[in-house]
Amino acid sequence: MSHLTDQGLPSSIDALVSLLADHDYLCGRPMATVLFLALKMGRPLFLEGEAGVGKTEIAKVLAKALDRPLIRLQCYEGLDISSAVYEWNYPAQMLEIRLAEAAGVTDRERMEHDIFSQRYLIRRPVLRALESVDGRAPVFLIDELDRTDEAFEAFLLEVLSDFQVTIPELGTVKAEHPPIVIVTSNRTREVHDALKRRCLYHWVDYPQAAQELDIIRRKVPGCNAALSRQVVAYVQKLRTLDLFKNPGVAETIDWATALTELDRLALDPETISDTLGTLLKYQDDIARIQSGEGRRILSDVQAELEAVR
Repeated sequence: MSHLTDQGLPSSIDALVSLLADHDYLCGRPMATVLFLALKMGRPLFLEGEAGVGKTEIAKVLAKALDRPLIRLQCYEGLDISSAVYEWNYPAQMLEIRLAEAAGVTDRERMEHDIFSQRYLIRRPVLRALESVDGRAPVFLIDELDRTDEAFEAFLLEVLSDFQVTIPELGTVKAEHPPIVIVTSNRTREVHDALKRRCLYHWVDYPQAAQELDIIRRKVPGCNAALSRQVVAYVQKLRTLDLFKNPGVAETIDWATALTELDRLALDPETISDTLGTLLKYQDDIARIQSGEGRRILSDVQAELEAVR
């Protein structure tokens, strides 16, 4: 039974959950509901949360599940329109001008019309996201928007509300089929309300232990059951500490993969100390766990898992 309607979208929330699960992405009902509504209503979806909780991955999986192109705009400080939207091929334009002058062309208006045409337009991610491929609108991922400045946010308002871009030399370019837009933020700064109002919103939190265990079983099938339970229980306890940066789901997967590659069947203090670099990314956090707190957490984990046997 197909999960998709004739329009190529999930037919229900349950169908969406199943479709994502078929591609090894597990999400709770609240997340599935807001994503389903974003698809049905044709609205951008703004996902906020800590790094590594699966915000970027949802766009990748959605594109694969719906068989649509994925266009990613990776945001960073200083990102401008020429890098994100479009720019003109200036060397080719200058060559065209010189050739026209050599041929004796004197009609400046015609020359300007020729050099500011689609032929010389270099399309960056935003402009490419407004173009359909074989009638299929892409999934447009605007990743880590909080890394840009407010001026770029303001530019995106037209894109997110009307799915169009205004190019002074050409006019307005509007999407024939609006893209599916996923905007992510790690909340390193607050994103302006004007942008959020154009989107549906969802806070992506760390998964509960049962869900994270299921993720490990799917993503690291070579990790034995006992080790998987220990890894998830250990990471869940780490997140209750006042660490500089809590490990995300991506780090849990990395750690389980590393332990599997080392042929470990269970956690022990030495193995934890040797492999913390796959789980924690700041030396102060690693030093704190290696100083003795890691042993206490492991002892608690072993006792709890033994108690539920």
